[in-house]
Amino acid sequence: MQSGLYIVGTPIGNLGDMSPRSVDVLRNVDLIAVEDTRVFAKLATHFDIKTPRVSCHEHNERDVVPDLIQKMQAGASIAVATDAGMPGVSDPGFRLVRASRDAHIPVFVVPGPVAAIAGLVLSGFPTDRFTFCGFFDEKKLRDDNKIRHTIIYYESPNRVMATISAMARVMPERQIAIVREITKIHEEAIIGYPADLMHIEPPRGEIVIVVAPAPEHKMSDAEISEIVNDIVADAGTKESAAELARRTGISRKEAYRRILHKDGDE
Repeated sequence: MQSGLYIVGTPIGNLGDMSPRSVDVLRNVDLIAVEDTRVFAKLATHFDIKTPRVSCHEHNERDVVPDLIQKMQAGASIAVATDAGMPGVSDPGFRLVRASRDAHIPVFVVPGPVAAIAGLVLSGFPTDRFTFCGFFDEKKLRDDNKIRHTIIYYESPNRVMATISAMARVMPERQIAIVREITKIHEEAIIGYPADLMHIEPPRGEIVIVVAPAPEHKMSDAEISEIVNDIVADAGTKESAAELARRTGISRKEAYRRILHKDGDE
């Protein structure tokens, strides 16, 4: 193997998705930096990978990276692999890749499955423009809603219902897809408006949430009024009008009038 860093994608659920090249690289590098040695051991056993490995996860990556860089500068070939999917995509690996680039160490990629992209394709939502926002953060949701094209999040099953509820408050006009257990036996895409999904059976397993682009059609008075009710409680009149105009497509003048009318009712 040529010395350098090899970014190796691994299956996100179905071992049949492991590429022959991924197996070959992992078998032949000098060392593998893995997210969790116990999780990787199952993959290694299945594919007869006996290469030495070292733990490299979010809590020790800063400390481990300098030693790995020194090894590669001395001529070692090192692969980086996470528990599932592509290293660096909401997983450890980014710091190691960046440090390798800074040290002028050759970096190679061995592509594999990415849950975000698989979830996007399964959703049926537009793929020409999309933004991956990593793990869902409710505090950033209003800012995220300013993204008018498709949005992708990762989420854990124990928080997904609270996430759907937050989306129903902030982006009720946008469809969402709850995509779970990608590539596994129970793979499923649950699609609908957030309010319609608030009472579903809580999904289990690994979850990707895909948010459809904001609608371009003119919204009904009832739909606009529903958004007004959400907005007025959280900001001043000027800010509320700007937010309403952005989310509904109506003019700022009309949005200002509707906000004032709502405030008057109260």
